[in-house]
Amino acid sequence: MLSRKATCKSHGEDSSYFLGWQEYEKNPHHPVRNPCGIIQLGLAENQLCFDLLESWIARNQEPTGFMKKGGSIFRELALFQDYRGMPVFKKELAEYMAAIRQDKVRFDPNNIVLTAGATSANEALMFCLAEAGEAFLVPTPYYPGFDRDLKWRTGVEIVPIQSSSVNNFRIIPSALEEAYQHAQKLHLKVKGLFITNPSNPLGTTLSIHELDHLINFAIDKNIHIVSDEIYSGTVFDSPRFISIMEAVMKKNLENTAIWRRVHIVSSLSKDFGLPGFRIGMIYSNSKTLIAAATKMSSFGLVSSQSQFLLSRILADKKFTRSYIMENRKRLKNRRKTLASGLQKLGIRCLDNNAGLFCWIDMRCLLTSYTLKRKWSCGGGSFSKTG
Repeated sequence: MLSRKATCKSHGEDSSYFLGWQEYEKNPHHPVRNPCGIIQLGLAENQLCFDLLESWIARNQEPTGFMKKGGSIFRELALFQDYRGMPVFKKELAEYMAAIRQDKVRFDPNNIVLTAGATSANEALMFCLAEAGEAFLVPTPYYPGFDRDLKWRTGVEIVPIQSSSVNNFRIIPSALEEAYQHAQKLHLKVKGLFITNPSNPLGTTLSIHELDHLINFAIDKNIHIVSDEIYSGTVFDSPRFISIMEAVMKKNLENTAIWRRVHIVSSLSKDFGLPGFRIGMIYSNSKTLIAAATKMSSFGLVSSQSQFLLSRILADKKFTRSYIMENRKRLKNRRKTLASGLQKLGIRCLDNNAGLFCWIDMRCLLTSYTLKRKWSCGGGSFSKTG
């Protein structure tokens, strides 16, 4: 006899996103052994700059051998560490987050909570900010995994903020209010807005006007803003990325209540291409939330070995600056190659400036133009560029 949580179907594995994964695993494409197999286009994995990381490791053998100043620190790393994370690693993360945002925002290492990837960070925030049966408003289209990450174990509901290709999926005040009123009709208490910036799957960044709309709305409704910014280092073209924290500072709201209701999720999985290291983080100016999320993080800690190695990589400022610039250059070139190839086939892409995605317009393949046909035939689709 298993628990209801173990046997319920709210994990979201019956969604088209996870069903697609299952079909791929049954019949993966290989250029020689299985040329007619399924090509995986649903995995946002950045593999464009592994050569840079491997070159750094080849030049810096000491950290990979768990050595420091010529002596072994294996014992130190193998024993229990403070679950709040290594101070030196959190310091380097804070500086790296600031560099990605062109030093428009400074981050306090004491306000960082380390988690085993951004998935854990997002779930921890839901546990901290909402009760089961309460809701977050999420702009569409959104990453399908959020139906699992935000809802499954927490019991939190997602209410979509509808957007349209007519204005390139930009967030407008009327859509925010419509989503809020829809939640009210469903008798759901709205606890916050959950945004991804840059967007997964659109590959676009939010404008300062959109961010202003979101901040004003959150102030008016007395709710939180969670900004998933894990693709912040993948912005390869203008306009530049503006963090939610920078937008709040531009409005001189540091000494107001909203300053403590804005929370950022980040990681090293996308821009640094290291999803296997499971480095995620929460940043918040709410000391109460940081204390609670830190306690929750003990269920999904980042290994001491990972923290040590990555603190050494991030501490090499010359390398990280070079990596960020080269990564953006390669992403831009890859996106250009993909989009031009699709254009030759008569398939247009949304004009985007970030991420590992192309949002593809496949209306030319529809036999009839209805909303049902549009989505069943892949009217909204995306492809990784890594």
